[in-house]
Amino acid sequence: MSEVFIIDIIHCRCPQHSSCVERQIKSVTGRSDVGFQIYLLFQPHGQRCNANGENTVSLLETFSSQKTNVHVLDYTTVTESWYRFKLAVDQLDLRTVRVFTSKNRRQMFEAYHEQLFTEVYTFEYVTSNDLPCPGHMQCDSPFAPPVSEVREEVRSFLQQLHAKGDITILRSTLISDCFSHGFTTRTGGISSISTLSSLNLFSSSRRRDSRTLVAENIRRLAQKAGFYPRLLHLVKVNHGSDVWVMGKEEEPQDYDGIVTNQRGVVIAAPGADCMPLLFTDPVTRVIGVAHAGWKGTLMGVAMATVNAMVMGFGSRACDVTVVIGPSVGACCFTLEREQAAEFYSIHPDCVPDMAETRPHRGGVLPERIHDDTVTDRPSVTLCTSCHPEAFFSHVRDGLDFGTQMGF
Repeated sequence: MSEVFIIDIIHCRCPQHSSCVERQIKSVTGRSDVGFQIYLLFQPHGQRCNANGENTVSLLETFSSQKTNVHVLDYTTVTESWYRFKLAVDQLDLRTVRVFTSKNRRQMFEAYHEQLFTEVYTFEYVTSNDLPCPGHMQCDSPFAPPVSEVREEVRSFLQQLHAKGDITILRSTLISDCFSHGFTTRTGGISSISTLSSLNLFSSSRRRDSRTLVAENIRRLAQKAGFYPRLLHLVKVNHGSDVWVMGKEEEPQDYDGIVTNQRGVVIAAPGADCMPLLFTDPVTRVIGVAHAGWKGTLMGVAMATVNAMVMGFGSRACDVTVVIGPSVGACCFTLEREQAAEFYSIHPDCVPDMAETRPHRGGVLPERIHDDTVTDRPSVTLCTSCHPEAFFSHVRDGLDFGTQMGF
């Protein structure tokens, strides 16, 4: 399996620094592995000499010029060097990282990789006692900032990155002005991987965007939309029909819908082909969101959300407005025949080539449903797969897909 190596050569207290650096690099470059890349973590600008006053630039330039697989990370800060290293790893499509560092800097480096990487990547650390350096007992860096400082440095650094495009929020003309709402698109964030670029709003152990990076995307969305990030409650998807009645019960471990009458909070449903649904009742001032994939749709998550508004806060179904956000359309989505047949009881148009059956709207008035059948107002139910410039799509992009949301 191809690996990428990062060698920490900032520990300048070694009495034999130049030979230490040379020996460490040679110990890695001498490997017979095919396809590995080596990154040398060098002192930030302005810190080019070791404790003996020796300048190591020429040594590094020699190695990097002789070998095309050796690269120098000498950016303004260690945080930026780690960020650029992450970009390089992703561009190479590698997942296995071996870190060569000193004992007292390992915890700091682990903090960097936890802030910028996910469980998709495998990290192995080789510390001072394992390095082929005759002076390794004195190689430790004189200073390694605490983990809390590293976390804050990473957050601050990400805030300074330029966004890729502008944040665009789609809004429905059917929802009353007393509710702030919207559906996000994929532009205006800092995610760099092609299928996640750039306003990816969800992190998981199976994707490459870290929680810290996604939190920065959410912060930028919140700034644009006018809410505090800490007030955002995102549905914890389980592809079912469970609905959390916020303010009336404890939050479940997972669920696909939220309803509440609490003011000041922001509730949201993720989507990347699955439908993000927004529900509003301007009479009782109740709001709801739901994540509706094909499984949740068959299990009735939409009506479960409406029923939760009715039972929990006294809404009437006829007062509820429902908006379906960007999601995969019939033009791009397919199911096995057995599964497709189950959609007949919902609406005949769900499967165009099947026999007609009874529509099912559960008491919500047709004129209060904003979906792709509406022609007299701007559509917000665009096909995510058909619009790669605007939306993420699991169907189109595969497993490492980004996520937008309706809020």
